[in-house]
Amino acid sequence: MTRREKDEIERLPGKYRPIGAWGYFGYTILFSLPIIGQLCLLIFALSGSNINRRSFARMYFCGFFLALIIAVVVLIIILVASGAFKGGFDIANITESVKQFFTNLIDKIKGAVPSGCLHF
Repeated sequence: MTRREKDEIERLPGKYRPIGAWGYFGYTILFSLPIIGQLCLLIFALSGSNINRRSFARMYFCGFFLALIIAVVVLIIILVASGAFKGGFDIANITESVKQFFTNLIDKIKGAVPSGCLHF
């Protein structure tokens, strides 16, 4: 970065100053923490102190909810594929069906891979 670019960045108000790569890396680690990270994520997403940090927090928040939606859809697909809802919405039936589904899946993987490669 040239001296002119550094001077231009220094003249920017704090609200518009860019965040470096290590800053984004640190915010990613912070947002990954279970409770404190989620609290900081909400604070940064709603604050206006730095627009770049606010935008990154909002992007991370949207990505979190997108991953959550995908996980729920995958869980529903696994439950439906395992036949968990055949006997109604009974938790014992659902857990047994999911257990049987994964047992069958592991048996199919064992049959597809040459012996000696997998040890379950």
